[in-house]
Amino acid sequence: MKAIAHSCAVESLQGFEVFRLGNDDVELAVVPELGAKIISLKNVQTGREWFWQPPAGLKLFRNQLGDDFSCSPLVGADECLPTIAPCSWQGRALPDHGEVWNTAWNVNDNAFENGILKTSVRLPISPFELERTIELDGDEICFRYQLTNLGSHEELFLWAIHPLLQLQKGDQLELPRTTRALLNGATWVDAIDSMVPEKKCAKVFAQPVTESLAGIHNRITGERLEFIWDAAENNTLGLWLTRGGWHGHHHFAIEPTNANDDALAIAAGQKNCGKVAANESVNWQLRLRVS
Repeated sequence: MKAIAHSCAVESLQGFEVFRLGNDDVELAVVPELGAKIISLKNVQTGREWFWQPPAGLKLFRNQLGDDFSCSPLVGADECLPTIAPCSWQGRALPDHGEVWNTAWNVNDNAFENGILKTSVRLPISPFELERTIELDGDEICFRYQLTNLGSHEELFLWAIHPLLQLQKGDQLELPRTTRALLNGATWVDAIDSMVPEKKCAKVFAQPVTESLAGIHNRITGERLEFIWDAAENNTLGLWLTRGGWHGHHHFAIEPTNANDDALAIAAGQKNCGKVAANESVNWQLRLRVS
């Protein structure tokens, strides 16, 4: 029988409110003021912290719209919308890693009292509102998203979750065979615990995926973190790895997404991104399983 969420609490950390959800299997912490950033994801059974932090430790602070993402707290998971790479689109100067990672989100207090963390944000540049709901179900974290186009014309968008993961000795990337076949010979994905050579970084995309599953399995401890989504909603998987090549950092990211380029302007030109009609909404889901 699966455990049910048995704790939800709000605490203050470095001047920011942190919302925590937990049960016997998993615990996560979110800072709505900082783009609803997920700063911690723990396996309660083993104590493993899956999300990466800089070597100097957790330091929370605000960023402004247009800041370079490398100058952010660089911890945990952020939402990237409507682009990852900065670009110009429809006369809009879209900033690095999008518009929501450095914007304060609103919290639905009534939902949180019932163990559901529902947050929302109005994008400052693009005519979108994004709502994200997080709920625990045993060893799974269930994410539900709703993106609403507030404008009078159809809009295109790129979405990706951007979780910075810290790797341990023995970690291996697990992918379906059909997904590996799409990675164009990126052999580094077979040895993420040793990673790419020092001072290097790399990002690859698998698209279109038909089996929407990716995970890390530690061959020594048996621990596993899985990402599960619907390929009909998001048909691409991005994989990012830095071995000191990006600002000296060492981390890994599994990024379900709807585009095989980081820039909305390029993805839209390739007709490979999301779209939502005027005054309409689109929905998608993601699950993380910690076991």
